[in-house]
Amino acid sequence: MSLKDVGNKIPIYKLKTTEEVMKYYDEWGKKNKYNKDMVEWNYTGPKETVETFKKYSLNKESIIFDAGCGTGLVGLELKKFGYKNFHGADLSQKLLDTIPENLYQKLTKINLNKPIGVQDNYYDAVMCVGTFTFGHVKPQALDEFVRITKSGGLICFTINEGIYIDYGFDKKIKYLKEENKWKEIEFFKSDYIASKDVNAWLGLFEVK
Repeated sequence: MSLKDVGNKIPIYKLKTTEEVMKYYDEWGKKNKYNKDMVEWNYTGPKETVETFKKYSLNKESIIFDAGCGTGLVGLELKKFGYKNFHGADLSQKLLDTIPENLYQKLTKINLNKPIGVQDNYYDAVMCVGTFTFGHVKPQALDEFVRITKSGGLICFTINEGIYIDYGFDKKIKYLKEENKWKEIEFFKSDYIASKDVNAWLGLFEVK
């Protein structure tokens, strides 16, 4: 699917800069429009990702970093399955402000294209759903995810199929494997936003 086709269905995919993306999300978060659109579009990314993650992460006390948490859709899924300790981070303060109170133990406004202000080997797992997409976060964020995740920890993420090769995610994933930074557990094409004919790769990797 071409960028033009996808952009006509989901306007945010046309944006190029971090500033444009942040402004768009700040507007999208008003009056709960983002959450309403996700329901209308049948956005299944958070549900599919957490269902994959829970098969391998059996410790409900794990400390989880939800990178690009938006309005907390991944957090709601994690809570549903009994996980208790998750931190969220997102570029848009407006989206962070819409997250249900006490859902996350910690919320931070952050640009994931820059180094993450977290110590090495801190988290038991990192989730990143809907953030690796057009004009958003680039592949180098995966290096940071590996850095902040404990050995044996899990990194679970989606990558919009339209940018997987164009942005170099295929090369970054292969590099991290070759350098023995992580091990592939699952990697498959998910429905993601089937109503818009937008699919994503869903990956689950164990940090070495």
